[in-house]
Amino acid sequence: MYAASVPVFQRYLGQLAKMVDAGAAQGCDLQARLVPDMLPLGLQIDIATQFALRACAPLAGLEVPPFGQGSASFAELEARIRQAQAYLADLTPEQMAGAAQRPCTDQAGTATVALSGAEFLSQYALPNFFFHLTSAYALLRQQGVPLGKADFDGWHVY
Repeated sequence: MYAASVPVFQRYLGQLAKMVDAGAAQGCDLQARLVPDMLPLGLQIDIATQFALRACAPLAGLEVPPFGQGSASFAELEARIRQAQAYLADLTPEQMAGAAQRPCTDQAGTATVALSGAEFLSQYALPNFFFHLTSAYALLRQQGVPLGKADFDGWHVY
């Protein structure tokens, strides 16, 4: 469970940090939305960052650390990403021993999600992380930030 979670979140938080830096350099609007009822860019970045903690803490048998929400600046978002990366760096594979069967819960809007660790990670936490990461990517692209697939995943070269 450690290998399927911590390194994945670490890698893509690193990619998110680079995208956030590019958005800051471009002077993007953190309140930008694709449609009026969508969460704004700043919250998409916040929530993606939080999902790394909301996934890994329960898998490690820990309480999700308080994180807050609603960063007002790119500097605050960058600091939160670094904070999440530091938290993940302190987790060990031993903490996640048996995590596949460990019951994990989280709030999904007004619903409470309660799943085994394996289902929690694969069917809930990772998809939600990537949903908000992709939404942030799309909002940055909409504002003219020159990002591509290589910036999103760090693997592709064009």
